[in-house]
Amino acid sequence: MMELRTTFSIDPSPSKISYSTPVMFIGSCFATAIGSHLREGRMPVMINPAGTVYNPFSAGNTLDAIISSPRCERDGLYRHGTRWISFDHYTDFSSDDPRKLIEKISAMEEEARVFLSGAGFLFVTFGTARVYRWKESGRIVSNCHKIPSSFFSHELLTPDEIVSFWSGLLDRLREFNPELKVVFTISPVRHWKDGAHGNQISKSVLFLAVEKLLSHSSSPGYFPAYELVMDDLRDYRFYASDMLHLSETAVDYIRAAFDKCYFDRAAMELWNEVSGISKAIEHRILTGDTNEIRKFAEGMLARIERIRKKHKSLGLDSEADYFRTLLSGTHVTGSKE
Repeated sequence: MMELRTTFSIDPSPSKISYSTPVMFIGSCFATAIGSHLREGRMPVMINPAGTVYNPFSAGNTLDAIISSPRCERDGLYRHGTRWISFDHYTDFSSDDPRKLIEKISAMEEEARVFLSGAGFLFVTFGTARVYRWKESGRIVSNCHKIPSSFFSHELLTPDEIVSFWSGLLDRLREFNPELKVVFTISPVRHWKDGAHGNQISKSVLFLAVEKLLSHSSSPGYFPAYELVMDDLRDYRFYASDMLHLSETAVDYIRAAFDKCYFDRAAMELWNEVSGISKAIEHRILTGDTNEIRKFAEGMLARIERIRKKHKSLGLDSEADYFRTLLSGTHVTGSKE
């Protein structure tokens, strides 16, 4: 039979993710897609604590702020209209009061610092090598906050610039958490506003930079998310309606490859159990039959209790509370989504 796909194998990671392995994801929206997969199974995960970042410098600045001593001060903020903003954070980090904004940023950084200090993996996804630089300070920004483009310069990073920046950061990350395993990925989502040729140039810069970084003495890893889409799936059936972002089928395919590479068997089995409970909550109850509702809720609570007995650290409290509301009759039924 003719093979109509160019498949390739991915070597299993010698280091595995378990339910006792905190994992941080930093980078583009693709990092969020994979990180959310772990979160669905209630694994210990933190995703982009300062907001989604697309370029290597912004991803690195986020991490540098996390592992460094608290440093957010008023002169690092910018007043835009009536709001104070930070160019290193997404729009949720804005306020009419600069003191409140500093407190919010500091609290986030401290939470992320504690999490990363005990993390086993850090997955970093680069989306583009093109950056916006705030002309007033010369600093590369993570978020332009809809400020007119005339206030920024737009440029393409070089592989050497990325390697120089990240080599030092990898040294600091190793000193901060010697057990941390850093894994790079390149986002398969195209940045079409740069044009077809411009997107290819940008991705090429990222590949060249990552290839050099893989020889760093900390032995970072690489997961071929980009290749799975471009060389394996390679079909517009696997894209969303905008023909740029991936369809849920494509994301699921990459998630399955990720699981096979990084999950041990026990983690995969537990993830399947827990995600089944999470998915059960997402569906509204189709029937108004109280006996059917009770039977369903009791069955799910029994599943939760079995998991709790085996894995005491996995509380599933909010899930249990939901199914108890079904038993108490306080849940409002509706049509199934």
